Amino acid sequence: MSYDSFSEECAAIKEHLIYDLSDAMREATTMDLGLFKQYNVKRGLRNEDGTGVLVGLTRIGNVVGYQKSDAGLTPIPGKLFYRGIDVNDIVYALLKEKRLGFEEVSYLLLSGKLPNKQQLEEFKSLIAQEMPLEKKTRLHLIDLEGSDIMNILARTVLEMYIYDKNPNDVSQSNLMRQSLYLLAKFPTVISYAYHVLRHAYNGRTMHIRHPREDLSIAENLLFMIKGEEYTELDARTLDLLLLLQADHGGGNNSTFTVRVTSSTMTDTYSSIAAGIGSLKGPLHGGANLMVADMLDHLKENIKKWDDQEEIDAYLYQMLNKEVYNKTGLIYGIGHAVYTISDPRAILLKELARDLAKEKGRTEEMDFLELVEARSIEAFSNFKKGTKKRVSSNIDFYSGFVYDMIGIPKEIFTPLFAMARIVGWCAHRNEEITFAGKRIIRPGYSSIAPEKPYIEIQSR
Repeated sequence: MSYDSFSEECAAIKEHLIYDLSDAMREATTMDLGLFKQYNVKRGLRNEDGTGVLVGLTRIGNVVGYQKSDAGLTPIPGKLFYRGIDVNDIVYALLKEKRLGFEEVSYLLLSGKLPNKQQLEEFKSLIAQEMPLEKKTRLHLIDLEGSDIMNILARTVLEMYIYDKNPNDVSQSNLMRQSLYLLAKFPTVISYAYHVLRHAYNGRTMHIRHPREDLSIAENLLFMIKGEEYTELDARTLDLLLLLQADHGGGNNSTFTVRVTSSTMTDTYSSIAAGIGSLKGPLHGGANLMVADMLDHLKENIKKWDDQEEIDAYLYQMLNKEVYNKTGLIYGIGHAVYTISDPRAILLKELARDLAKEKGRTEEMDFLELVEARSIEAFSNFKKGTKKRVSSNIDFYSGFVYDMIGIPKEIFTPLFAMARIVGWCAHRNEEITFAGKRIIRPGYSSIAPEKPYIEIQSR
């Protein structure tokens, strides 16, 4: 038998085995959904009314979208709090003073208090000084092959364990040191990984720009990605996006992942890499890419962007699974907690309008706002009989905003991670250091009947 024939036979055996195993897996994973109610299992850690099952306490962030009483859930305008402070109040103060605020919010989330001017300047200076990467990390980023920057980011975070002199130390001072280190490194890793990817897959020139100590985190990201080709409004809008995505309570999937892994007392880098893997999913942080793709599709398939009837007709076709990807979903509409409104979407939309004027893209902005309004109406009419209220979420506008700033799609989700690293670290630090810490170990009810072991010669 020739080498080629042997290789072909091995490949055929392999494919046949995989097919048999996957067919068996399909049968083994079949589960009657009625069993969840029979066993009183909170599927997806959700109560019957859709609210999350309470599994912990936190002082960091709070997400409010409804009031709960004996009568049920009452939808209310959404609120987001950082350390008890309404994010609306933070953002409007920053806009009034025309200041960038991601570093200030990072300080607040990590420490529990707002910094004074001197503390904020020292904090910003420390982050800027820590932004450059170790030489080995830079070289490894150049050597890495991969088309997904989230995976490269996770791998790089795990590599950081090697360079940490005390990677397993969970003292409060070391946890804070690691938190600041990760906050500072993420923009640089993402920027370098993007240019490496661009060079490897698109044959483009590879630019490695060193971060500047006189720039903020948002400005440094833009500088390392685009050079000096960005405006003041670009920086302010990106800063706002980072600020709004810095934390979202302990119940979101990636933060809960970080808390679950942290409860085992594993090292910071392993825990954060797990959070990155969670955020990458299209039902979580990857949702912004789904919205961007959907909006591109709508812009191509709706001829008159100001025609409400044409928009309505197409949205109903989407809900009926007749067009687009035929999932019946309108991406960017609806949220697990927010009902009447997502405060982040409202705040982002305000700057998005200004940015659209600056970039000459007001027609697209008007179209998005009309699609947003008609989608909410269409969902309400399509789901008659349901009491669920929906609104747009932050993902509805974030992709369009990134595009106007000139940020490539490859780093939409990594930028979410760059913002959320603050919340992840704050929640990890809280999980590990509070007095009542306990490993998170939920229960699963087994519904598999007991069976005898059959000796191999009898099977």
